[in-house]
Amino acid sequence: MINWRERIVSAEEAAGKILSGQRVFVTGNCSTPQRLIAALRDRYQELRSVEIVQLLDLGAGDYITADISEHIRINSLFISGKVRPIVNSGHADFTPVFLNEIPRLFRTGRLVLDVAFIHVSPPDEHGYCSYGVEVGVTKSAAESAGLVIAEVNPRMPRTLGDSFIHVSQIDYFVEVDYPLPEVRPEPASDVQDRIASHIAELVPDAATMQLGIGGIPDAVMRRLNNHKNLGIHTELFSNAVMEMIEAGVITNAAKSIHPGKVVSGFVLGTQELYNYIHDNPVFELHPTEYVNDPFIISQNDRMVSINSALEVDITGQVCADSMGPKLFSGVGGQVDFVRGASRSKGGMSVIALPSTAKNDTISRITTQLKPGSGVVTSRNDVRMIATEYGVADLWGRTISERVHALTNIAHPKFRDQLLEYAREQNYIAKVYSLA
Repeated sequence: MINWRERIVSAEEAAGKILSGQRVFVTGNCSTPQRLIAALRDRYQELRSVEIVQLLDLGAGDYITADISEHIRINSLFISGKVRPIVNSGHADFTPVFLNEIPRLFRTGRLVLDVAFIHVSPPDEHGYCSYGVEVGVTKSAAESAGLVIAEVNPRMPRTLGDSFIHVSQIDYFVEVDYPLPEVRPEPASDVQDRIASHIAELVPDAATMQLGIGGIPDAVMRRLNNHKNLGIHTELFSNAVMEMIEAGVITNAAKSIHPGKVVSGFVLGTQELYNYIHDNPVFELHPTEYVNDPFIISQNDRMVSINSALEVDITGQVCADSMGPKLFSGVGGQVDFVRGASRSKGGMSVIALPSTAKNDTISRITTQLKPGSGVVTSRNDVRMIATEYGVADLWGRTISERVHALTNIAHPKFRDQLLEYAREQNYIAKVYSLA
């Protein structure tokens, strides 16, 4: 067996392998390799035109500053809060792309990766390291990069599935020992809980669920505590899934594919969750080109997809990645799961959002999207929209029917305004009213 310890270097030595003009993939989410990033930032003045390709970054993030952008520049495929200011100031780049297609960018050479910084568990007796809490995009990046440098951390859980890399595929190892970032669940607000109650009424027993992270998904999960034999096939999961497995609600027994297994691309949660998934055969982590493939998703009968939005116009166009021209996040896996769930036997997709923003001063059900807004889910793809006032089923509905349905779930103070605009556009009859 290869003696991987012969290739152990310090973080500073590893960062010294990066050359000007190279493109470096950095694994993200709760797996961000913090020692490697810090060491690379420390030598930024020696470098020019290094591009960092990343998605959601939950690490320290102290390398993400405008002053080093001529030396090290971010190309974000999903904008996190840390990157958002420098993307919108022009000191970093953003590449719009569906999550399931990111690996294809790497494998086809459309986005050539010179180096991959990854974060793994120690190797087992067969020489395999696990990617741990982030498999989704990292596995294809590591398999596509010319040089692979790994932080090896005993605190990284060993997750199962298509989640391993052999030591022979790693060029340099940096030994570290620090806790992974944690994402703690927050209690749902009253509005989020009301939205969740509407969604939960739609979910059948034996459904396979895709849920993100945040107040609404967690609230939905808690509202499902009397359901039976739920399953999980999702881009990501958090502590709520662990809790519902322990409660016997999630069994995965009725899943059409991977019965008995939670299938996901990455994990965002607490140390309790990381301990729970370690070497646990209930969980299978797979690359995003598999997890987020709409064809694979659609093979799960009764597939239920729940995603969020920033605003929805009265024809059903969904904006989830920008506030007008100001970039906010990214497409992520929303469209992947909307399309997959919509084609599932007995499946459905729901876009959930509060009806208002800024203390009820702005309606999030709008006459039209803000100028410059990105349409993430088109009105051709959209199925159900949920707010605290109910659910609008838009599939196969005319524009006038959509106006009616969406106005009914808008905040009451904005309904007349929405109807007046719809009359002006001849979307509805001049005499139309909610009555």
